Amino acid sequence: MTPAALAELVRATAVDVLSARGLDTAALPTAVTVERPRNPEHGDYATNLALQTAKKVGVPPRDLAGWLAEALTGTDAISSVEVAGPGFLNLRLAADAQGAIVRDVLKAGEAYGRGEQLAGTRINLEFVSANPTGPIHLGGTRWAAVGDALGRILAANGGEVTREYYFNDAGAQIDRFVRSLIAAAKGEPAPEDGYAGGYVSDIAAEVLRQEPGALSAEDSHEVFRRIGVGLMFEEIKKDLHDFGTDFDVFFHEDSLHKSGAVTKAVEQLKDSGALYFENGAWWLRSTEFGDDKDRVVIKSDGDPAYIAGDIAYLVDKRSRGFDLCIYMLGADHHGYIGRLKAAASALGDDPASVEVLIGQMVNLVSDGKPVRMSKRAGTVITMQDLVDAVGVDAARYAMTRSSVDSSLDIDLDLLRKRSNDNPVFYVQYAHARLSSVLRNAADLGVTPGDAADLLVHDREGDLIRTLGEFPRVVATAGELREPHRVARYLEELAGTYHRFHEACRVLPRGDEETTELHRARLSLCAATRQVFANGLALLGVTAPERM
Repeated sequence: MTPAALAELVRATAVDVLSARGLDTAALPTAVTVERPRNPEHGDYATNLALQTAKKVGVPPRDLAGWLAEALTGTDAISSVEVAGPGFLNLRLAADAQGAIVRDVLKAGEAYGRGEQLAGTRINLEFVSANPTGPIHLGGTRWAAVGDALGRILAANGGEVTREYYFNDAGAQIDRFVRSLIAAAKGEPAPEDGYAGGYVSDIAAEVLRQEPGALSAEDSHEVFRRIGVGLMFEEIKKDLHDFGTDFDVFFHEDSLHKSGAVTKAVEQLKDSGALYFENGAWWLRSTEFGDDKDRVVIKSDGDPAYIAGDIAYLVDKRSRGFDLCIYMLGADHHGYIGRLKAAASALGDDPASVEVLIGQMVNLVSDGKPVRMSKRAGTVITMQDLVDAVGVDAARYAMTRSSVDSSLDIDLDLLRKRSNDNPVFYVQYAHARLSSVLRNAADLGVTPGDAADLLVHDREGDLIRTLGEFPRVVATAGELREPHRVARYLEELAGTYHRFHEACRVLPRGDEETTELHRARLSLCAATRQVFANGLALLGVTAPERM
């Protein structure tokens, strides 16, 4: 019995208890919380339902807790219930009900942990969206890992997810990049406001290889723009693909301007009165919709401000039928939360259809010192630098195991270690160890058994209950947009499994006869390996069978 199933049982029992006493069942919460107590001696699970409900129905909490305890003890799934403190309920599952979790995992296989909370919801998930003026840096690398993992988790919760990359191929940054390419092609230093690094020289050389007369062409700037920016695009896409992050849509900002979408969106806002004219510019009344200040949409020189493209882009996303538009942006984009929600409101749309997640900075450390310089990019550490240093799995896992709300220090020396101090090794090794157990069992002719009710050892119970938590972890990670919850869960599962492995012999030794307990424990190992594989898949990290 998973925690979700137990919560449903507790609530259904509470409905019966209240109804039998003529008390208002509407006082019960829609979702009952059951949690694993910190002290295992207090039981397998605990709930504060009596404390939540008693005052609302006019009875002492301990009285209500006692009635619930009596009713729950009479169910097949519960072996005992204890009233604790002011009205908590500590519950112990019957062995068969606990063992049912193992059967549930094995039956569901790769689908174990999936839910339908977001079924019918079309989600546009925009992430990375790095400017095509250089290789992806560490901030973009963090979003590549976290965004891809979040997309997998949202899909696991039933959402229809479209992964989208917004190429900022319009504006001054592209002009500076093109001027940098031309300077490199001429053998000149980069412009003062331009881009330096080996990659600029490499791309400039490739432009000249493809168009030998590019420098002397009448439209030289356009030639370098067309070819050079295109080459940068392709390199970014390749780096992302090699990192295990692929997108469904690559959307070009420039298309919004060329298609007239920006002009159309601006006119819509003018017609609705959401824009006003002042000091030669058109301003969005964004403070009326919760923003901290009004925003310039059309500048005094007549050119659209950056937010004009953002507004047109939001209109485009919603016109494509997305119910929820999630933007994953860097630490310097905090103001986008208010302005994008204000833009939605100004368009007459629901601001709840817009979510903005802000990711903090990433720093690399080696030998206890910051790593600051990339050999190729010149000024920043790139995705490829990190992958070259530690590999894709370690890089992705390191990026996803911490909340994006906090800055992240990545210790390269730690990630290179093949020891339990390295979190990704610790988790992957648990999967590999389980795979070895199952291979050895096959060699011995020992097959998994269904007698899960024999799994009564404390370490077996700890492991089974941890497996039962996985669906709730996936649901919460999706609801809160926090993939790191899956990574931390896997580390907890690894520790719980290793303790089980040390305490409970799974396979018979020597000429020892194979028992139903051996076979039941082998089923528990198979279920545990499945959950590791499912969890690592949600993070886009491999589950090796040998290490």
